[in-house]
Amino acid sequence: MSVNEKEMKYLEDHIPELVEVAFKQAYWAALASGSSVLMSEKGNVVEIFPDGTRKIIKPLPPSTPVKPGQ
Repeated sequence: MSVNEKEMKYLEDHIPELVEVAFKQAYWAALASGSSVLMSEKGNVVEIFPDGTRKIIKPLPPSTPVKPGQ
């Protein structure tokens, strides 16, 4: 099966949406299996447990500003 340029562009334009859905599914699957997950939240790395409790693991360093396209 061959994909033309127009089809490839359409698929590439939707990668962010697909990634978001995949991460949400992985997040909920991990919690449903009884595992905890790590996330960044309010400048910290936070461990989230299946019962909804959160534990701050460590602060994150300040973000580095980057100009788009560089």
